[in-house]
Amino acid sequence: MGSRTGAFLGAALLALCAWSSRAPAQQYPSKPIRIVVPYVAGGNADITARTIAQKLGESLGVSVLVDNRPGANGGIGTDVVAKAPPDGYTLLHTASGPIVVNPVLYAKVPYDPVKDFAPIIQVHTFMYVLVVEAASPIKSVADLTAAAKARPGALSFGSTGIGGGNHLAGELFALMTGTKLTHVPYKGSAAALADLLGGQLSFMFDTPITSVPHLKTGKLRGYAVTGLTRAAAMPDIPTLDELGLKGFEITQFQGLLAPAGTDRAIIARLNHETVKVLGQPDVIERLATQGGNEIVGGTPEEFARLITAQLAYYAKLVKDAGVKAE
Repeated sequence: MGSRTGAFLGAALLALCAWSSRAPAQQYPSKPIRIVVPYVAGGNADITARTIAQKLGESLGVSVLVDNRPGANGGIGTDVVAKAPPDGYTLLHTASGPIVVNPVLYAKVPYDPVKDFAPIIQVHTFMYVLVVEAASPIKSVADLTAAAKARPGALSFGSTGIGGGNHLAGELFALMTGTKLTHVPYKGSAAALADLLGGQLSFMFDTPITSVPHLKTGKLRGYAVTGLTRAAAMPDIPTLDELGLKGFEITQFQGLLAPAGTDRAIIARLNHETVKVLGQPDVIERLATQGGNEIVGGTPEEFARLITAQLAYYAKLVKDAGVKAE
């Protein structure tokens, strides 16, 4: 009887442990969820995160709040989530930079982009557009390349900062065309765009959300986009790949991640609910009006593979271009 009682108690204990491990996922969510955005309010990532947060809150039946934690090229907010409890109540909505660029650009970051996070879903992707101001003598990508070769270092391009997507697009352009360009980093796209419009910069790889309005008014001319396929928001502008720079691709993702160790059932639930959100017509319309955002969705595993691939891609680009953090 003693041995049978012990076996019974052992089985009961195992069952209780299994139930306890599933219970958080079965009861999730039971309190408000916080989505950390590692950027200032009002930008592309913030607008996207708030759109998703509102819809997720309606679907999950709890408040989903956005918490802006800017600084260190997105590293501060990203680290907040890396060190948060893995219970599904603190999530990260970020663009590519903190996850796939910072770790290969800086000698040390306080988090591991793979080991410290559980990918949930890639929300969307966007590319950049190569633009010049309307009065520029540069009339094409071929003109730009010829001018850069004729006067090494004389042509300048602006960016939102060292390691930003538009900075790396300029570095890749220089590598693939065999030219030398002068990079001018700014603290944001507004200041860089103002100098481009004022004639202080030769060109810029800009985000569609800020460049499309100026393209429509004729203040800017757009010559190429940085994706492998044309942007839906600018279907008449060719890719650099089409124009002869084969394989040229600089795109940025935005996505949701949780701290590593978060219950797989919670990850699956959040993925499922976000996929439904991204399929809603008003969400599709809102993200599209930001210019150049192309909704992706997909599984956590697909997002994880993208992160791994882009870490390798940007590590090579940063090394080949000799990009140094300041």
